[in-house]
Amino acid sequence: MPRATEASRAIRLLDILEEAHPEAECALHRQSAYELLMATILSAQCTDQRVNMVTPALFRRYPTPAALAAADTHELETIIRSTGFFRAKTRSLIGCAQALVAGHGGTVPRSLGALVKLPGIGRKTANVVLSHAFGIAEGIAVDTHVLRVSNRLGIAKGNDATAVERQLMALVPQTRWTRITDLLIFHGRKVCDARRPACGTCPVLALCRWESRQAWASVRPGERPPGTAAGRKPAAKGRTRKPSGPGRRRGR
Repeated sequence: MPRATEASRAIRLLDILEEAHPEAECALHRQSAYELLMATILSAQCTDQRVNMVTPALFRRYPTPAALAAADTHELETIIRSTGFFRAKTRSLIGCAQALVAGHGGTVPRSLGALVKLPGIGRKTANVVLSHAFGIAEGIAVDTHVLRVSNRLGIAKGNDATAVERQLMALVPQTRWTRITDLLIFHGRKVCDARRPACGTCPVLALCRWESRQAWASVRPGERPPGTAAGRKPAAKGRTRKPSGPGRRRGR
């Protein structure tokens, strides 16, 4: 399909999602770029709700990058433990804070290139901070929700976050890069769930290209399409899954 047609379709999807989810926004509570940066680090493999429960105590104890840079490892681990992967996150928080102090005078930089050089910071986190703290759109923050929803809708293809980001940037005007992130994340949480998508109430069902959409749209709440596991395709006829066992290799 021509690029112009695909771009028009993507913008139409975005318009419908905007109308359906006007309340969609970054759910992480913050009062500064520093707080958003650290909260986004904590949000890896953790819900925003849980992060918001942890960050008040975190920022009372470490209100500035300088304070966090000098944090006691054990004390910090205790504060953030409930967010999961707390040891790795502790290293990232302290390392990032130390880099801010040493290289940026304790100030969060306003460029993607500078942000991704900080310990524990990738493109997703950098884009979140730039867009929501500074109003700068250098890219699109692609998390698991954006990956899933964009693939299902057919406006991106693949599981590589950077590749999907480039595809979305090519379809959507830069003025809407921040908004598409918020809308796809919100839609992924509230409607296009990974395991139990609510296709029957989806506002963009008519434009969706996910092959399982009609099957999920026809089931009642709490049920699944016949022959499917949560979020998976129906098994092909005449084929059975090979059982795992001592003689079968796993985890390749």
